[in-house]
Amino acid sequence: MQKRKIVAIAGVTLLSAAFLSACGNSSSKSETSSTYSYVYTEDPTSLDYIAYNRQQVSDIVTNMVDGLLENDKYGNLVPSLAEDWKVSKDGLTYTYTLRKGVKWYTAEGEEYADVTANDFVTSLKHAVETKSEGLYIIQNSIKGLDDYVTGKTKDFSTVGVKAVDDHTVQYTLNQPESFWNSKLTMSIMLPLNADFLASKGKDFGKVSPDGILYNGAYRISAMTSKSSLEYTKNENYWDADNVKIDNVKLTYYGGDDPESLIKGFTDGNYSNARVFPNSSSYKSVKEKYKDNITYGLQDATTYYTVLNVNRGNYAHTSKTTDAQKTASQKALQNKDFRQAIAFGFDRQTYLAQSVGEDASDKALRNTFVPPTFVSAGSTSFGDLVTKDLVSYGDQWKDIDLSDAQNGLYKPEKAKAEIAKAKEALTAQGVEFPIHLDMAVNQSSEISVQQASSLKQSIEKSLGTDNVVIDLQMMDTDTFQNAAFYAEGAAQMDYDISYAGWGPDYQDPSTYLDVFNTKNGASLERLGLNGEKDTALIQEIGLDKYDALLKEASAETQDVAARYEKYAKAQAWLTDSALVIPYMSLGGTPGVSKVVPYTASTADIGIKGGGSFFKYMEVGTKVNNAKDVYKKREKWLKEKAKSNAKAQEELADHVEK
Repeated sequence: MQKRKIVAIAGVTLLSAAFLSACGNSSSKSETSSTYSYVYTEDPTSLDYIAYNRQQVSDIVTNMVDGLLENDKYGNLVPSLAEDWKVSKDGLTYTYTLRKGVKWYTAEGEEYADVTANDFVTSLKHAVETKSEGLYIIQNSIKGLDDYVTGKTKDFSTVGVKAVDDHTVQYTLNQPESFWNSKLTMSIMLPLNADFLASKGKDFGKVSPDGILYNGAYRISAMTSKSSLEYTKNENYWDADNVKIDNVKLTYYGGDDPESLIKGFTDGNYSNARVFPNSSSYKSVKEKYKDNITYGLQDATTYYTVLNVNRGNYAHTSKTTDAQKTASQKALQNKDFRQAIAFGFDRQTYLAQSVGEDASDKALRNTFVPPTFVSAGSTSFGDLVTKDLVSYGDQWKDIDLSDAQNGLYKPEKAKAEIAKAKEALTAQGVEFPIHLDMAVNQSSEISVQQASSLKQSIEKSLGTDNVVIDLQMMDTDTFQNAAFYAEGAAQMDYDISYAGWGPDYQDPSTYLDVFNTKNGASLERLGLNGEKDTALIQEIGLDKYDALLKEASAETQDVAARYEKYAKAQAWLTDSALVIPYMSLGGTPGVSKVVPYTASTADIGIKGGGSFFKYMEVGTKVNNAKDVYKKREKWLKEKAKSNAKAQEELADHVEK
């Protein structure tokens, strides 16, 4: 995500939230450690958690600043700063009662101010002023916010957020959103103290412990770029009894030495570690940890290959002529060509480069929205999509969209699609083979191996007389700037790259809206600017996608009908092959000392998962795999019951 945002991959998927929350050995209090240690993969560009919707920021700030709600160990939304809330009968007004006595603290641990309802008003104002990357999450939800953001109104009091008194904050929505509360665990919805913001000015959020205030479980005690991050327990925290770890120590890891993770674990430096079955040392690792290696569950983050249909930046390319640039652009604007790429990509072999053959199917994903993310009654979202997808053509018959299946890899279909594309493109004067530049982080051994695997499978499926994948090797910073943090669509420097997306709230729109042409957070990764590229958007058909999203969004009363309509949008996106999903987080092998099911879990937001250390406990012994899987079965049953009960209790918050 970022996770629950755009995710920039550091070259290797580390242990996911699903792994950390579902692993561990039974430990009594005397058998736990006061320190958690592992690695982090990306330095933050800022600590302004309101302005930046990036995993590099939220993974840190989730521990430093509390919001209204957070997640428990079953993924339920539970009170945090809001000890209670009420929803108006029409579903438009949410009123939250804040805990009294919660304080803001400085980086030195000195009391600064009370946390009040006005802090939530301040944060929303700041989001607008900084043109927050997370505005898309709430801009069309909160009454009057879109008009204020777009300049139609100048009076912030017309926006639907209000401090009723010091301990009561109220949000008014444009339309009912059954999933509104799940948005409250996003960083843009965290509070912000107005006096501190004014005193810091442009220095608010600077990458330093004193760049922010703290009301959460931890304070940043030290940070050195591309070296280390250290957190210390906030002894004055309002819920200190639920903070079991006193110190968190994270070491920078750039992905260049995967074997260093298990070495660090063995040496006692890390609390958990990924293991890599393809590494030269895996035989000895497996021998040592044969009873301890555990595979995590899949989670809701989807990674996907993205195709740039309107490339404007060729700083890194193997193309030698303008004709080659035009050819690749025209090819990527052809749906049959894109489908050929989708069907020709062997995702399982790609994943095997990281997790080995034994686990190569465990994290496979075939749809942008996970197939079990929501359900319409007893019908899963994935089944709804499958039903709609076949209407787009025979190429979609017999396609399995389930997780943990290499469902889209169909070489024969790939050959059929490239033949159709070649006939149409040749008629337009396009010369083959089509050369596609793929951005690759050369600092990551796994990334290089995976890129080579993708190149091999696509070229084998389609033939090098038709398609050649040219791998563009870049150092980490250059790669990030070319593929993730480029300034706008025109600066995206690739034909083919990859990214990830994690959900911001519990609704399919949290995924599908990121490619809408008005304000889609990931539209620019296709090389498209919604305001400037209207003709190309219509040619590709994204205007039809917009219409499907609009129709689904308008359904606010019947949740099942809403999901059915969003399934139609997912079917369109799958057929378009503009983005080609290949994996989730989770399903990766590792070893751990994290005590089982103490950590909170969450598919949504930043207040649960492996980077959220409140509740988590660390043991002193390495987990036994058999014990982990046995406890996982028990936890999954408990989770199902707990989630069902939480759904039933939602009615208690609605005003009669």
